[in-house]
Amino acid sequence: MSDLTAAPTKLTGRIAGWFTAPIALARIAWLRTILYLFVILDMHAFVRDTRLKGESPGLYQPLWLARVFELPKPSVPITTTLYVVLIVACLIGAANVLPRIAGWIIAPAFTWWVLIGMSDGKVDHDHLALVMALWLLPTVGAVRGWRSGSPYDDQRRSESAGWVIRFVQISVIATYFLSAVAKMRSAHWTFAWPGSATLTWAIVRRPHPVGEWLLNYPWMLTVMQHIGFIAELLSPVILWLKGRWQLIGALFFIGFHLANTAILLIHFLPTVVCWLAFAPLERIVPNCRRLAARRRSTKTPATA
Repeated sequence: MSDLTAAPTKLTGRIAGWFTAPIALARIAWLRTILYLFVILDMHAFVRDTRLKGESPGLYQPLWLARVFELPKPSVPITTTLYVVLIVACLIGAANVLPRIAGWIIAPAFTWWVLIGMSDGKVDHDHLALVMALWLLPTVGAVRGWRSGSPYDDQRRSESAGWVIRFVQISVIATYFLSAVAKMRSAHWTFAWPGSATLTWAIVRRPHPVGEWLLNYPWMLTVMQHIGFIAELLSPVILWLKGRWQLIGALFFIGFHLANTAILLIHFLPTVVCWLAFAPLERIVPNCRRLAARRRSTKTPATA
């Protein structure tokens, strides 16, 4: 009987351990700085018309989440306040100062900013991982360096940090897997989408020299659609890969986005930047320190 009860307990422990595998706190510090600064870029380069929509509230069509929480219609005071609050909070959070307070301000504020910006019927799924990451980061408290005093050098491993990193990774992968699911749904739950002319239509709609050149080789477009669809469908495998193989998987999808940019001028930067959750960012400071020490040792003349 004890063996029968021990087996489920052991399995549960392994599952919980996978979700909360300890990660160095320095990776959280790096992600805070990069993602919060990216939010400022996003507000000015990508979801940049939120403030303009505050000037025309009559055209506002609230998305489902905005309807659930009964968010008010955008107005100039609301969008201007959101803008100022986000800029200030992101700068504070990026410096890893008051991370919980700044984080819990940024997450709902940017979510509202995106809900307003995408209220015209076009919801960009490239923001899924970014928004999820913003809600997850405040769950980890202040990070302090253990040697240099810098949060980017905190090598203490934390299950809370591991939980955040794992779910950011899951959000990144979900962007691709759910895209494959949507393609199957549009094809009446079949695998017919890769054989369609979707990429051809997209190139005609968004003409670009590289894409127009590919129109002369329709078989290449079909092959590209098959490769992309299969990669999206199998993307969850990356979550269980380790080391070099996981790096190869990440580089494949980054290359996938570079190809989309070259062919259609479509970028996925909000998703691409979240791929950094897979990178061992905590090694940056120690590696730089070792490199600096090595250079100093080579410059020091040998003593007799």
